[in-house]
Amino acid sequence: MTSATTEIPGYVAGAWAIDPVHSDVTFTVRHLGVSKVRGRFRDVEGEIVTGEDITGSSATATIRAASFDTNNEQRDAHVKGSDFLDVERFETLGFRSTGIRTDGEDYLIDGELTIHGVTRPVTLTAELGGFGPGLTEGSKVIGVSATTEISRGDFEVGATIPTAVVSDKVKIDLNIEAVLQA
Repeated sequence: MTSATTEIPGYVAGAWAIDPVHSDVTFTVRHLGVSKVRGRFRDVEGEIVTGEDITGSSATATIRAASFDTNNEQRDAHVKGSDFLDVERFETLGFRSTGIRTDGEDYLIDGELTIHGVTRPVTLTAELGGFGPGLTEGSKVIGVSATTEISRGDFEVGATIPTAVVSDKVKIDLNIEAVLQA
């Protein structure tokens, strides 16, 4: 193990299943250039694999596009439609890490993000929340938070919607809790 791994209290190598009840995937976009609209995807699943060394770790995630929610039914229906996510044609969004590296105190997770059938490279800036006991006897959990910013245009989302109405830049925040698998 490297010093980066040994400095993480309670570090455990293994496969961890994302707990959708205790995880969230949220986003923020600017509306009309003056305010922020926030929303989330309610249905996420995936796996984190922690290697013997943290840089040997990986992550995958699948998000159901139809679980998009901004707490406004009319807006949600519009975004789920063909103008934006087109959930009938593109049922899921996906992420697959391609590498994990350190940058000072930060962890950077490089990967491939697929939205609207388009895959592009992204880098997530991540914070390891830690390792701890789970809710059931003998279980263990891991917590990871990460952020990135993407261009919706890069993923061909909302191509007909002017950026004066909805910003091209979309901030994504992940707060993930996962449970160690047997």
